[in-house]
Amino acid sequence: MDRILEVLTSLRRVIRATDLHSRHLSKTAGVTAPQILIMQAIDNTEGVTLGEIATTVSLSQATVSSILDRLEKRGLIARERSTVDKRRVHAYLTAQGLQVLKDAPLPLQDQFARQFADLQEWEQGMIISALQRVAHMMDAHHIDASPILDVGTLDRNSETSAIEPSNDPHKALEI
Repeated sequence: MDRILEVLTSLRRVIRATDLHSRHLSKTAGVTAPQILIMQAIDNTEGVTLGEIATTVSLSQATVSSILDRLEKRGLIARERSTVDKRRVHAYLTAQGLQVLKDAPLPLQDQFARQFADLQEWEQGMIISALQRVAHMMDAHHIDASPILDVGTLDRNSETSAIEPSNDPHKALEI
């Protein structure tokens, strides 16, 4: 039973780290992790389209569209219809959006990716295998998920507060 508690506690720590970082990001930059990732995708490709953004950040076009709506309302991005193909809409960061992106802390997955890349290949394989097994054991292997470490709905308002998770290891996965 002690090993089960160790696993649940470790999972809980991952969930809490994600939650705490999401709150920090929202509080310091006023944006969510998915919003930052989308802004980074726009910054990396001049005049990127919604479909290209969706592919880059591994989110559905509907989710990306919703996030772009929020960013546009806040004046962080601008969208322009293509002069060549009227069906295509290109996204650009505004000066305010560039400043937010510059001032924002790195998303949690960037920190994780840097440290993961430093591991030996066999260590990376072990972590991937173990996490895939955990997802399967939790009957979560079929759930569609993007590689964004964030809690809650991906297109939520940044003002929306997250649910406060339990610190009880017996309820470690209740969020």
